[in-house]
Amino acid sequence: MYKERIVIKVGTNVMTNRDNRIVRPVLRRLVKQVAELYERGIICILVSSGSVIAGKEVLGDSIIENETQRRQVYSAIGQPRMMRHYYNIFNDYGMKCAQVLPTKRDFSEGVHRENMINCCEGLLAEGVIPIANEDDAVSVTMSMFSDNDELACLIAQLMKADKLIILTDIDGLYSGHPDSDNSDLITNVNPNDDLNKYIKDSDKKPGEGRGGMGSKLDHAQEAAANNIPTYIANGKRDNTIIDIIDGKSVGTKVAL
Repeated sequence: MYKERIVIKVGTNVMTNRDNRIVRPVLRRLVKQVAELYERGIICILVSSGSVIAGKEVLGDSIIENETQRRQVYSAIGQPRMMRHYYNIFNDYGMKCAQVLPTKRDFSEGVHRENMINCCEGLLAEGVIPIANEDDAVSVTMSMFSDNDELACLIAQLMKADKLIILTDIDGLYSGHPDSDNSDLITNVNPNDDLNKYIKDSDKKPGEGRGGMGSKLDHAQEAAANNIPTYIANGKRDNTIIDIIDGKSVGTKVAL
């Protein structure tokens, strides 16, 4: 019987370097923390980006001109590569992981939703770490999530998580641009507050990831409004997840 369950979303910018290559040591630090929490009786569900970048590592530049089709191809090639990374690292810690590729219909009332719950609950019962990612190979137009921040928020609510941790490559929400000396890290916010004034167009970063701070904050507010305390924090730092679970002031906490 587990004391707590948490959903952890790790974004593309966390796991890649400036050359848009997957950095395995970052994934290893992430898995090490998940393994430590498991030993404490806290089980995690990962929502992991990276399949498109991993596909580009394998295929290189694509001859496909259509952006949607190109993304589908990169994702189809990259998803098994990402899972191989995770499988090997979890195996080093004596743990097992599983791939879950939901689409938006899996969160609508009905049989698809029940199947999603049953799958994840079964994996957790066996001590297996579910690793979810939007199925970019088949999810297009109406079946797409806005990004994996939305997916993480929906999974946290579906699985009645105790916490949602959204890992990014900055320390959290700032009062201005994160690189400005005049900006301060905002450590606590209420989900009912209007925080749009802190979100700038420049928060959207170019690259293969679709999310930005605006999206993270929107979905953090949604989860928190549903009584799931949510944290936006820097996944490139050591022990970020452990520090949050231990109650240290890390990143931005969004909670009632």
